[in-house]
Amino acid sequence: QEIRKEVQALEQTAREMLTLLQGVHQGSGFQDIPKKCQKAREHFGTVRTQLESLKTKFPADQYYRFHEHWRFVLQRLVFLAAFVVYLESETLVTREAVAEILGIEADRERGFHLDIEDYLSGVLTLASELARLAVNSVTAGDYSRPLRISTFINELDSGFRLLNLKNDSLRKRYDGLKYDVKKIEEVVYDLSIRGLNKEATGGAGGEK
Repeated sequence: QEIRKEVQALEQTAREMLTLLQGVHQGSGFQDIPKKCQKAREHFGTVRTQLESLKTKFPADQYYRFHEHWRFVLQRLVFLAAFVVYLESETLVTREAVAEILGIEADRERGFHLDIEDYLSGVLTLASELARLAVNSVTAGDYSRPLRISTFINELDSGFRLLNLKNDSLRKRYDGLKYDVKKIEEVVYDLSIRGLNKEATGGAGGEK
């Protein structure tokens, strides 16, 4: 019961952050990205406090016995952390860095930690979000962002191809990545057909 209460509080914070970050998809949201990231970082302060409280509700060595309770919300928090880091620096956040943002351990031996599969699930959710961002960037007149997103997602896809995914739900989520790659490729292709990718790369390669 107590674990459920803590998880509900975490879910509420995650919802607030998601609502905040969804604002980047609106036309004017692109100018506001640094401000939205800063606000999201403040929310992570609340998340750390809530996770700290959750840790006290069960014996440290029984993490996997109760893991199902917070697995989903933890994956969502990984996604939110990964999205913020991507918006700030266009890089992929490491598992260690996410654990630090959430104020939990990266190492299984040290108690309440970020499970590797939860990290990977969160990263796959990021891919879907970036596919959506690529489409909305074009609408907002930002033609270079989809090209950068395309490079990033292709690197991510290459990384996942190296993994031997045994977890069924993770495997299903990975199948979704192929669609995200395709969706972004279509956006980039559309830009090149319309000659807008030359504009995005500074007009190189003849007249527009």
